[in-house]
Amino acid sequence: MTFAQRLGENVAAARKRAGLSQEALYFRSEVHRTVISKVERGESIPRADTVARLAAGIGVDPGELFAGIAMEAGR
Repeated sequence: MTFAQRLGENVAAARKRAGLSQEALYFRSEVHRTVISKVERGESIPRADTVARLAAGIGVDPGELFAGIAMEAGR
């Protein structure tokens, strides 16, 4: 699973746990619904400020959206 796919799954799962539609999250986060959709499908990696706005709109810590994502340092 890629970084984008895992992040998208985490965003979608957190949004659904909060009982929010993509449209409701758009209004709460001011991140356009099409961007939310692309992120959730793993088609787009959002900027840090977008992740922070999504997390705030969902009502979770931004770190929760990165759960299960591990990166290895290059050589």
